[in-house]
Amino acid sequence: MRHRPREIGSAVAEFTLVSGLLVMLALSIAQVGMAVHVRNTVVACAAEGARLAANADRDLGDGVALTRLLIAEALSESMVGEVSATHVPSQAGRDVRVQVRTTLPLVGLVGPSRSLTVTAHAVEEG
Repeated sequence: MRHRPREIGSAVAEFTLVSGLLVMLALSIAQVGMAVHVRNTVVACAAEGARLAANADRDLGDGVALTRLLIAEALSESMVGEVSATHVPSQAGRDVRVQVRTTLPLVGLVGPSRSLTVTAHAVEEG
């Protein structure tokens, strides 16, 4: 198959353009996966802290301490952020609410500029 003179070298240019787009797509998918992983991990840590604080022989400080420890072990010390625990009234009596405010590890200026806030609840034992 003979190529016309004006088409020589077009495959290299097309490969460069397409590969750049594919790399950007792959990095974007990896970034979304990282953000979802961080959110799910922080939610699970907050839920464990709320369950501990809801036990009859424990207080809110124990739940906050466990939440901080689990986040630091699962992700990083820098991801701990603000952790608070409060009692809230509910139909079953009182609930323990653990709230964690942290940031998402985003690359560059892409993504939300605000922090990630998650809340977990557990029914307090009598």
